[in-house]
Amino acid sequence: MDFSLDSELEGIRHEARRLADQFDDDYWRRCDEEHAFPWDYYNAFAAGGWAGIVVPEAYGGGGLGITHAGVLLGTVAHSAGCQAAASALHISIFGMGPVIHHGSEELKQRTLPPTATGELHVSFGVTEDDAGTDTSRIRTAAKRDGDRWIINGKKIWNTKAQQAQKILLLARTTPREECAKPLQGMTLFLADLDPDYVEIREIEKLGRAAVNSNEVFIHDLPVKDADVVGEVGRGFYHLLDGLNPERIVIASEAVGIGRQALDKAVHYAKEREVFDRPIGQNQAIAHPLADSYSELEAAELLWQKAAWAYDTGQNSGALANMAKYRASEAGFRACDRAIQTLGGMGYAKECNVERYWRESRLHRIAPISNEMILNFVSEHVLGLPRSY
Repeated sequence: MDFSLDSELEGIRHEARRLADQFDDDYWRRCDEEHAFPWDYYNAFAAGGWAGIVVPEAYGGGGLGITHAGVLLGTVAHSAGCQAAASALHISIFGMGPVIHHGSEELKQRTLPPTATGELHVSFGVTEDDAGTDTSRIRTAAKRDGDRWIINGKKIWNTKAQQAQKILLLARTTPREECAKPLQGMTLFLADLDPDYVEIREIEKLGRAAVNSNEVFIHDLPVKDADVVGEVGRGFYHLLDGLNPERIVIASEAVGIGRQALDKAVHYAKEREVFDRPIGQNQAIAHPLADSYSELEAAELLWQKAAWAYDTGQNSGALANMAKYRASEAGFRACDRAIQTLGGMGYAKECNVERYWRESRLHRIAPISNEMILNFVSEHVLGLPRSY
C-alpha cells in the first residue's frame, strides 16, 4: 500500500504553498480586523485556475477530485490565512457539486465556466435558524407560478453572501406533512441574489471575520425553471454531493490549521528560554505538542481515505463525517496547545495563534456539530437505536 502523494498531488501542494506564502500573518490579521474580504489572495488563486479544480474540463475546470481539492485547501489552511484562506475558496469547490452532478446541461453551460474562472461566487443556502440540523423542517418555500417559482423564507450562516451573485438554495416545494419521508419534497435552486428580493445582513462572529457569514431574507424571489438543480422534490438527496465533500475538505482544512499552529508553537518552544533552557526541553511542553502531531497525522489519513471513497464512487458518508470529527478535534486541540505554549503571548494578537484558535473552534460546530456526527455513527454504522 502506497501512502505517498503522486506527482500531481505534490504539484498542487507545491503551487498552493507558493501562492499562499505570498500573504503573511500581517495581511490576514489586517483582513480579520477590518472585516475585509481577501480579494488579492482570492484573485491570485482564481487566476491560477484553482477555483475550478473540481469543475469538469468540458466546462473549463481542472476536472479533478475531492482528494485534489482536499490537498489544495489543507495546504492553504496550513498557512497564515488558516480558515479565512480556505473559506474564501472552498464554497466554489464543494458548493457547486450538486450542479456538477445533477444540473441540466444548460445550467452547467451557463454557470460552471464562470465558476471555474472564479468570476461567479455562490453562497450555500441550506441552514435556517428555527430548523438547525433538522433540515426536513426548513420553512423556506417555493411555489410554482407558471414557468417559474416564487420563493419566500430566510437562511442563516450564508458564507460569502456579500460577494456572491447566486445562492444554492434549498426550499420546500411540497409540505413536509404531505411527503412519505421527511427529507422528500425539497428542491434545490441556483437562484440569483437579486437585491430587489433579497436582504443580506452580516452576522458578527468570534472568528474568520475576513470572510463574512450572513442572514439572508428572501421576499417573493422569482426563479426560473431553468435554475432548478436536478429533480423537483429531490433537492436534499442532490445536496449530498455538496455535503459529503464539504465535510471532507473541512477535515483537511482543520488538519492544516492545526499544523500551522503547531509550527508556531514548536518554533517558540525551541527559541524561548526560561530558567536557562528552552521551554521545549520540558515534557509539559513537549508531550502535548508531540501528541497533537500524532493526532493530526491520523486525521490526515482519515480525510484522505474519505476523499478516496468519494472519488471512487463508494459510500463516503460515514468516513466523511468521521474525518470531520477527528480532524476538528485534533486541529482545535493543536491550536489550544499552541496558545498554552506561548503563554501570555499566545493571547496577544501580534503572535497570531489566537486567530488560529478562534478560526479552528468553528470546525467543532459547523457544518454539523460533532455531537450529531456521533449520533450518525451510532445509528448508521453501529446500528444502535436512533437517539433523537
